[in-house]
Amino acid sequence: MASYETKDIRNIALMGHGSEGKTTLMEALLFAAGVTDRQGKVDDGTTTTDFDPEEIKRHISISAAIAPIDWKQKMLNVIDVPGYFDFIGEMMGPLRVVETAAILVSAVSGVAVGTEKAWKYATDNKVGKMFIVNQMDRDHADFLKTVTQLRDLYGTSVVPILLPIGNGLDFKGVVNVLDNKAYLGTDKTMKEIPVPADMADQIAHALDEITEASAASDDELMMKFLEGETLTHEEILEGFKAGMFSSQICPVIPCSAVTGVGVANLLDVMADFLPSPKRAVYQGIDPKTNQKIERACKNDQPFSAFVYKTIADPFVGKLSLFKVMSGVLTPSIAIYNSTIEKADKPAGIYVLRGKKQIPTQQMSAGDLGALAKLQFTNTGDTLCEQTNQIVYPKITFPEPCISKAIFATKQGEEDKVFSGLARLQEEDPSIKVEKNAETGETLLSGQGELHLDVVRNKLATKFGAKADLQDPRIPYRETIKKTVKVQGRHKKQSGGHGQFGDVWIEFSPIGDTNVTFEFEDAVVGGVVPRNFIPSVEKGLREHIVKGVLAGYPMVGLHAKLYDGSYHPVDSSEMAFKTAARIAYKKGCMEASPTLLEPIMHVKVFVPDEYMGDIMGDMNKRRGRIMGMNQVDGQQKLEAEAPLAEMFKYATDLRSMTQARGSFHMNFERYEEVPAAVAQKIIESAKHEEEEEE
Repeated sequence: MASYETKDIRNIALMGHGSEGKTTLMEALLFAAGVTDRQGKVDDGTTTTDFDPEEIKRHISISAAIAPIDWKQKMLNVIDVPGYFDFIGEMMGPLRVVETAAILVSAVSGVAVGTEKAWKYATDNKVGKMFIVNQMDRDHADFLKTVTQLRDLYGTSVVPILLPIGNGLDFKGVVNVLDNKAYLGTDKTMKEIPVPADMADQIAHALDEITEASAASDDELMMKFLEGETLTHEEILEGFKAGMFSSQICPVIPCSAVTGVGVANLLDVMADFLPSPKRAVYQGIDPKTNQKIERACKNDQPFSAFVYKTIADPFVGKLSLFKVMSGVLTPSIAIYNSTIEKADKPAGIYVLRGKKQIPTQQMSAGDLGALAKLQFTNTGDTLCEQTNQIVYPKITFPEPCISKAIFATKQGEEDKVFSGLARLQEEDPSIKVEKNAETGETLLSGQGELHLDVVRNKLATKFGAKADLQDPRIPYRETIKKTVKVQGRHKKQSGGHGQFGDVWIEFSPIGDTNVTFEFEDAVVGGVVPRNFIPSVEKGLREHIVKGVLAGYPMVGLHAKLYDGSYHPVDSSEMAFKTAARIAYKKGCMEASPTLLEPIMHVKVFVPDEYMGDIMGDMNKRRGRIMGMNQVDGQQKLEAEAPLAEMFKYATDLRSMTQARGSFHMNFERYEEVPAAVAQKIIESAKHEEEEEE
């Protein structure tokens, strides 16, 4: 595939709310540009960028996928980014390597939560933005109403550069406000027509908005504008391009991905006005000195690249998707991974179009491509020349908000499941897999229940490893509330040497459940020989891992050995360990044992209008509201709630707030379980124990 100069490259992330037509628009763009000879359909599973079996089955995008488009001697690298919030991790990589976020909005439903999130994430990543008002062919489509909504939310930087000729079924073409030209039909039948006379006022108003926005992007133009001088067409164009590069202008374009009207005009805007990477300067550090250094996105700089995504395929092998941040990449360059300080050798350089790999021999600064079969490289790593090293900042992925215990469906396939999970983690760093040392379960954590279900299905389809998901066990604790003195006596005679151990132990609560166990030797007069006292402590330590109520670990327990007796022949270490166990079970049952549950500190961030619902829901979860305050235009609610009530909170919060809410949760302390709840836990534990027997 031909190599493009940096000035002719446009890197674009196609973003927005789920199921609003991003993948369909991608198909329309490819078809309009002649890249494909027929427009694929999501429902038929024939689209270029939704090629994973899970995407075809569910009719939604799950992974970010790229499709380069050659248009007007420009290379448009368009990345189709999933809109569903469970796959928000797929947004993070593309936003690190594009210059523009093209945010899709429905002409019927207007701004959705996904629109707001796309704008926020693009702004956080200092990426330019444009709005594409899609579905203009639908009933009740209203372009002007949508533009008004966008301007109310995001200010006067939002300006329509194309205006629709008609709405709904009457949407037949567009007017280019900057060129004052009108076009009718789709890319295949499109023709220029005279500008409709009845649109003159609308066009003039839109041009005024563009002129003002263009002037605001340049000090000289602003002075001229404020002094009442008329800006020339060339000055408006220059100001518009400058505003696009500095993210001060956000153009709006109407189109219909289904009918194709406006799609070719959208490609024109992308090629003519979206910023190239040529003026970009990327910040990194020198790994040898840890000093900040910069690389300009130019071919005459030393080679460096950033890996923004990994595709792990058991048949094709590993593909590392990257952006050339500086310099030129050719097969002759020895690639060094400066993040992990290892040389890595690819099997080839490719341009990806969906799942299709197109070999190439050269990639200029700013271009996006893929390297095959890099052994050590993962998402977020920096590649460069060993003699000119730089390390770019890693990608920050969202923290998981839901966890499930994952098990191999068939016994003996554990290794298959967990090796598959390791490969999927390379592909999707927003999932986490870790073993809970207390419960022994392996926890799979992600962004939502759909996310975890997709991971489970990918294990089966990609790696032939079937797994089951279920709610994790709660790591309850047990403790005692009063002091008791008990005897533990073990005596057994069965011919020859017998077994004899006798101890008196005082069990008392420490008062701090962060301290698991304290042992005190208070024996006087040799009633328990010194060599057997460590056996008593060992016997207790071995058995406190299983409490007396429901088998959960005992904490906050002080044991004082103060009396006992022994037999000169029959006493042994094992006999005294057994005596300690007897004393432990008897003593803890008499010392008012109680169950403890983990209490989490929860921070919830929601818009004001949802606070009532959130507080009511938190009370239902046995939560305690600790405080509220305003943070970045949202309400921040702090609460403490039992972990047992929070497993499905991510799903419920999304539902209550239309996905506008978010939360963070971390362990705070252990607290006594209410009696009614404790009884159910104890009964459940006994039932499980009976089933195992």
